[in-house]
Amino acid sequence: MSSRERILGRVRRALADVPADETPVLRDYLREHGRRGAAETVELLAENLADYRAIVHRCTDARLPELLMRLLAAHGSRSMVVPPELPPHWLTTVDATRVHDRAANTPRDLDRVDSVVTGCAVAVAETGTIVLDGSPDQGRRRITLVPDHHVCVVRVPDQVVSSVPQALERLDPARPLTWISGPSATSDIELDRVEGVHGPRTLEVVLVEG
Repeated sequence: MSSRERILGRVRRALADVPADETPVLRDYLREHGRRGAAETVELLAENLADYRAIVHRCTDARLPELLMRLLAAHGSRSMVVPPELPPHWLTTVDATRVHDRAANTPRDLDRVDSVVTGCAVAVAETGTIVLDGSPDQGRRRITLVPDHHVCVVRVPDQVVSSVPQALERLDPARPLTWISGPSATSDIELDRVEGVHGPRTLEVVLVEG
């Protein structure tokens, strides 16, 4: 008998004497905390992203190529990973060498790349979280975990929701979801914070309007 079968067996035994018509306990949780308009929700997202030590930028769609060029240049990036269907006009002014997201790319290959630029699936204002689901504008999960610098573009207000329950309604649980709240960080037993252990040391989020 496998561990799974043993656990399920215990659950069945624990539920054996529960009447079939027993009324389930209703959990009347709030779907969001407070009522906010679209602009207020975007402001809350920006505040919470910054609180998690992400670097937040704002621009219009027309200025996005110029901003991405400046961000990559400021980071000293000579190469970047590009998901297969990142909008082409985003990178029209970027000089860095483009490394396309391919299955053949090894972790060692990706570790040599300076940056990665992606879109996102949804962003959660109350938690300052961006969610990737492996869509063509985001690429495979590993391309956002190995390079040291991640630039994520969020379209506002369309891709922004207030709460986690609202985000879950937009997401497909069968897809490879990556939930990102700030740059990768951990703390040792003395609470010394170290960034970049489990993913990018630097996370820059661009909130794009229009």
